[in-house]
Amino acid sequence: MLYLIGLGLSYKSDITVRGLEAIKHCSRVYLEHYTSILMAASQEELEEYYGKPVLLADRELMESGSADILKDADKEDVAFLVVGDPFGATTHTDLVLRAKRAGIPVEIVHNASVMNAVGSCGLQLYNFGQTVSMVFFTDSWRPDSWYDKIWENRKIGLHTLVLLDIKVKEQSIENMARGRLIYEPPRYMSIAQCCEQLLEIESDRGTKAYTPQTPAVAISRLGSATQTFKVGTIEELAEYDSGEPLHSLIILGRQCHELELEYLLEFTDNKEKFKQDVISDQEYFKPAAWVPPTEDDSD
Repeated sequence: MLYLIGLGLSYKSDITVRGLEAIKHCSRVYLEHYTSILMAASQEELEEYYGKPVLLADRELMESGSADILKDADKEDVAFLVVGDPFGATTHTDLVLRAKRAGIPVEIVHNASVMNAVGSCGLQLYNFGQTVSMVFFTDSWRPDSWYDKIWENRKIGLHTLVLLDIKVKEQSIENMARGRLIYEPPRYMSIAQCCEQLLEIESDRGTKAYTPQTPAVAISRLGSATQTFKVGTIEELAEYDSGEPLHSLIILGRQCHELELEYLLEFTDNKEKFKQDVISDQEYFKPAAWVPPTEDDSD
């Protein structure tokens, strides 16, 4: 059996009882170690808590060594641990498909993830559209496919959750080209850097999927003891020191309910300004009034 087990967001004890019981009888335990990190628990602490070794599954292992993870899983139990929920990243869907093709039974143990825990900022999960990922820009690579998804969300008034990039055990282009297994120090995108990149692409595109004055919510260390929310415009949050990782951002949609707004006002020192920013943004992105077609239009 292959077990995909969600660990939750922060603490070693965030794992469910069912997940912990499954780990206890697994012969091998892997921890996915590149789409996210468990903020309040180290590998050593997890090993002590589970009472067995934990093998780190980095990007290289996931992309080229999945056969090693699935080895003998048809005869013994193997656990694959994921920070948050097992299906928070498409990589894990691929692992399940590979297991099923090999005739290996799979059991999923779900847990809390950023996708549902963001509701703790006060925005209603029903009002979210497509989630997008913001990667680190380089001198030669500045992808902006996420812009169109934000624009689609904004057109129908929905909030957009932006997941910020992390780089763990990554090689530089030079080291990769030379075949040198030298890895860069871990990097975690900040709220300010995300907002700077948002503003850069909006300036390049010029179609105003959002503006510098669009309200947003900065989320830091979600699910931990130092969890923090901060609201402001994208322009203001481009100057915000968000502290230690991990971080996410929400771009508000124009259908911000009055109860959502009331909750968000707890995360600013200037409640009246933020309220006016939200009202102005809603008015700016309000769709044009519907006009019945005339006979000429129908032709």
